[in-house]
Amino acid sequence: MKQFRKINTLTGWLVFATASVVYLITAEPTTSFWDCGEYIATAYKLQVGHPPGAPLFQMLGRAFSLLALGDTAAVAYTVNAMSALSSGFTILFLFWSITHLARKIISPNDEFNTAGLITITGSGVVGALAYTFSDSFWFSAVEGEVYALSSFFTAFVFWAMLKWEESAGKPHSVRWIVLIAYMTGLSIGVHLLNLLAIPAISLIFYFRKYKPAPKGIIITLLTSVVLLGLIMNVIIPWIVKLAGLSELLFVNTFRLPFNTGTIFYFLVLGALIVWALHYTRSRGKVVWNTIVLAFTFILIGYSSFFMLIIRSNANTPINENQPDNAINLLSYLNREQYGDWPLLHGPWYNAPVVDREDGSPVYKKDLRSRKYIVVDRRKDYEPVYDPEFTTVFPRMWSNTDAAHAGNYKKWGKIKGTPVTITNRDGEKEVVYKPTFGENLRYFFDYQLNYMYFRYFMWNFAGKQNDNQGFGNDLNGNWISGIRWLDELRLGPRSDLPESMQSKAHNRYYLLPLLLGLTGLFWHTNRNYRDALIVTLLFIMTGIAIVVYLNQVAYQPRERDYAYAASFYAFSIWIGLGVAAIVQMFRRFAAQKTIAFTVSAACLITVPGIMASENLDDHDRSGRYTARDMARNYLESCAPNAILFTMGDNDTFPLWYAQDVEGIRTDVRVVNLSLLASDWYISQMKRKVYDSPPVPFSLNYEQYKPGTRDVVYLTNDERIQGAVDLKELFGVIHQNPKALQIESTYGTLDYFPVKQFYITADSATVVNNGTVPPGDAPYITDTIVWSINEGAISKSSLMVLDLLAHNNWERPVYFSTTAGESAYLGLTDYFRLEGMAYRLVPVSKPSEDGLSGHVNTSILYDRLMHTFSYGNMDDPGVYLDETNRRMIANLRNIFGRLAGELAEEGKNEEAIRVCDRCQELMPDESIRYNFYMLTIAEIYMQAGAPEKGEKLLSRLLDLYTQDMEYYLRFPRHKMQQLDFDMQQALAVINRVSMVASHYKLTGLETRSATALERLYNNYLNVTGR
Repeated sequence: MKQFRKINTLTGWLVFATASVVYLITAEPTTSFWDCGEYIATAYKLQVGHPPGAPLFQMLGRAFSLLALGDTAAVAYTVNAMSALSSGFTILFLFWSITHLARKIISPNDEFNTAGLITITGSGVVGALAYTFSDSFWFSAVEGEVYALSSFFTAFVFWAMLKWEESAGKPHSVRWIVLIAYMTGLSIGVHLLNLLAIPAISLIFYFRKYKPAPKGIIITLLTSVVLLGLIMNVIIPWIVKLAGLSELLFVNTFRLPFNTGTIFYFLVLGALIVWALHYTRSRGKVVWNTIVLAFTFILIGYSSFFMLIIRSNANTPINENQPDNAINLLSYLNREQYGDWPLLHGPWYNAPVVDREDGSPVYKKDLRSRKYIVVDRRKDYEPVYDPEFTTVFPRMWSNTDAAHAGNYKKWGKIKGTPVTITNRDGEKEVVYKPTFGENLRYFFDYQLNYMYFRYFMWNFAGKQNDNQGFGNDLNGNWISGIRWLDELRLGPRSDLPESMQSKAHNRYYLLPLLLGLTGLFWHTNRNYRDALIVTLLFIMTGIAIVVYLNQVAYQPRERDYAYAASFYAFSIWIGLGVAAIVQMFRRFAAQKTIAFTVSAACLITVPGIMASENLDDHDRSGRYTARDMARNYLESCAPNAILFTMGDNDTFPLWYAQDVEGIRTDVRVVNLSLLASDWYISQMKRKVYDSPPVPFSLNYEQYKPGTRDVVYLTNDERIQGAVDLKELFGVIHQNPKALQIESTYGTLDYFPVKQFYITADSATVVNNGTVPPGDAPYITDTIVWSINEGAISKSSLMVLDLLAHNNWERPVYFSTTAGESAYLGLTDYFRLEGMAYRLVPVSKPSEDGLSGHVNTSILYDRLMHTFSYGNMDDPGVYLDETNRRMIANLRNIFGRLAGELAEEGKNEEAIRVCDRCQELMPDESIRYNFYMLTIAEIYMQAGAPEKGEKLLSRLLDLYTQDMEYYLRFPRHKMQQLDFDMQQALAVINRVSMVASHYKLTGLETRSATALERLYNNYLNVTGR
C-alpha cells in the first residue's frame, strides 16, 4: 500500500505538470473574445461583472495579476495562467479519482502486485490525459473564463468525497464533509455548475454508510435533489433575500441608517450559528453538529459575494446592475436582467397573452429621503398565457424573436393542431398549437442530440471544423475519421475543397469513445455502485443541464464548454477502459507484460491521437487579435468620442483594453444592450477615466425602471414633415403628459412622428474637426432621418437624447458590427473611419451602396498606419471562427477604402491598400472568400492587372472546388446546400464578367466554361 501511495502521488503530480505545461504554453497571451475581456478587466480592478457574478474568480484573478509586476500587457496572460493551473489541478484530481476507483476493483484488499500497480496507474494516466487533450476542456483551459476554475472545484469535491469514503469510520473523517461544504460554498463565487456534483457525492455517502437497496438508492437520489434545490433556491437566494427584508425594515420602518438592517441580520445569523454549534456539540448530536458546520462553511465560502457589494459601493467603472445593497444583490443573483424561462410547466412560443400580473417592485436607495423607495411597481409586468396554450415540460417556449419560432418549426417539424382564438383586435384567428410529440421531437433532436451529444462526440469521436453548426452537413458536426461512417451522415468526406480544410478537422477514429464505453460496461459489471455514482455525475453535469437551460435555437455561439464536467465523468471510464482491456487479455501473456503493453497502446492511441489532432486548433500562443481588434475599435474614434457598441465582442475586449492596458480611456464605450437599464444610464452620466459624462438630458425620474421602457412611434396627420428632436425632448421635460396616452395597457409614451431632424452649424463642425475642410461643400445644416419602426426601446431613446443635446461637441460613433437595428436610420450620415462609423452632418452618397461614405484620408491613415493586427498574418497562429468573422469585416473595410481611392483616381494608394490587405490577411491564414472580389476588381481598375488576374484566378479555383464538392452530395441533401451553391455560382459568374470586361481572355474562357458546366449540373441536381 505504501508503494502504491508513493507511485500514485508522484504520477499524479507528473500528470499535473504535463497538463499545466501544455496549457501554459498554449494559453492566449492576451484577452480572448466573448466574456474573457470582461472577466479579466473586472478581476484586475475588482469590479462588478455581469450577473450572477464570479467574485472568487475575480479575487483569485487579481492575485494572479500581481505576477505581471506592473506590466499591464501581461495581466491577461497571468489570469489565463490561473485557468491553465486550475485545469492542471483538475487533471490531478481526475487522475487520483480514476486510480481510487480502479484500485477498488483490481486490488480491493489493498494487496498490490506489479501488474496491478501498472494497470491502476496506466488507467489513471490514460483517462486523465484523454481529458487533458479533449476539445472542450482544452478550450477553457487557455483563456480567462470561469469554466476552468469551476471544473477544478467539481474535480476536487468528487475526489474529496472519495477520500472521505476511504476514511469513513475513522476519527475526524467528518473533516472531509466540512471541507467539501466549504469548497461548495467557494464554488458559488465562480459558477453554479459545481453544485451538480451533489447527487453523485450523496450516493458515495449512502453506499459507504448503508447496505444498498433500490429503495435506499431512490430515497438518496431524491434527498440529493432536494439538497441541491435547497442550496440553489433557498440558501443562495434567501440568505440575501432575508438580508434585504431586514434592511427594508430597519431603514424604511425604524428609520435607521442604510445597511443597519443588513449588519443586524448577519450578526443574528452568526449568533444563531454559534448557538447551534454549541448546543449540538454539548448535547452530543454529532449528525446535527456536522450539518450546522457544513452550513456554516457553505456560508463562509458564499461570503465572497460581499466583495461585489463593497466594490459596487466604490462605483467602479464596470459596475453591472450595481448590487450595492442586499436588495439589489438579490436581483443580481437572480439574473433578472436576462429574464426567466419555463421548466416544468409553461406556454408554447405562440401562446396568446390573456392577462397580465404585477411583478416584484424595484427598490432604489434614495439618499434624499434616506429610505429605499419603489421606482417601479411593475404593474402588469408578467404576462398570463391562455391555459390552452400551456403544457408540461415546455421546450418550445420563446416568443422574443421571430427566428426562434422558425427554428422551433424546423427542428420540431411542427404541423400543430388548429385552435381558433380571439386576438387583440377582437378578431377570430386560427393558431396552430404544437403537439406534445412535436415538443419532444424538438427536445430530443435539437436540445439533447444537437446541443449535447454532438458536443460529446466532438470530444470523443472527432470534430468536423470550428464553424458554428446550424443543422446542415457542412459545419459544426462530429466526425470519426472513418470515411464510410461519416459519409452516411454528412455526405462526401474525401477530397474536401481548400475552403473547408480546417485546423479544427480532428479525427479520433472513435477510439476514445470505444475505450470509454468499454470502461463503462466493465465498471458496471465489476462495481455497479461506483458505476452508478459516475453515471449520476455524467447525467447531472450533462443531460440535466440540457433540461434546465431549455435552450432556444439558435444560440449566439457553441455551448460545449458548459458540459465539460460531463466529459470529465466519461474520462473516468476511458481510464477504467484500460483496466478492462488488461483484464480481458491477462491470460494471453505475463500479467506485467499485458498491463504495460495495453497501457502504452491506449496511451498512444487515445490521448496521443487526441493531443496530435487537437494541438493546432487549441494552441493560442502568439494570437493577439482580440486585444488588437479592441484597440482598433478605439483608435477608430477621434479624441473624447462616444462609441456605441452592441454585443459581447465589440464591448468586452474594449473594456479590457481600457481598464487593463489603459488604451484610449478618453473614449466612452456605451453598450446599447445595457443602455436600457437605469443603473447603466446613471453610470454613463459620470466621468470615467479621461472620458467626461455622456450628455444625456433626461434625469433619473424620466428613465427609471418602468418609465419610457418603450416609446411608440406614430404618424400624426396634423404634423407635416420632420420634427426637431430637441423640441421633442423639451416637451418631455416641460409637459411629459403631452407625449403620453392612456390605454388598456396603462399609460403609454409615444412620439407623434417617425421623422426627426437635428441641426448643425457648419463653422462649428469644421472648426472642431467633425468635418474635414475638403468635405465642407457637402455639409448640411439639417440632418433629417426616419425610424421606420412602430416603437423604440429606452436604449434607442437615450441615443436620441444624446443626439439632441450633444450639439456636435463630442464625436459620436457606432461600431461597424452593431447592426442596422442599432443605427436608427442614420446611415446616410455615417462616415466610415475604421471599425466604427462616425455620425457627421454630411450628405455625401456612398459610392458602393453600403452604410456610410468614406473619407479616404482618414481611413487610409487608420488602416495603413494606426491599426494593429494581432499576428493574423502568421499562418502558424490559429484563428477560430470568431476571429475569422472579425477579420472578414476588416477585409470589407479595406475593400471599401481601396474602391473609394480608385474612384478618386488615387490608383497607387488603392493598390497599396489592396497589397496591405493581402499581406495582413493572406490566403494561407484566412482563406480567400467573396470579399476578395472587390480587391481583385480594384487591382484591375487601378492598373495592376497581373495582381488582379492572379487573385481572380485563385477565387475561381476556390469556388469551383466548392461547387464541385456540393454537386457530389446526394440529391436529398441539395436543399440545405442551395444558398452555398448559389453563392459559388455568383462568384464564378462575377469572375467571368470581370475577366470579360478587362479582356483577360484565358481567365474569361476558363471561368465561362466552368460556369456553364457547373450551372447545368446545378440545374440537373436541383431539378430546376
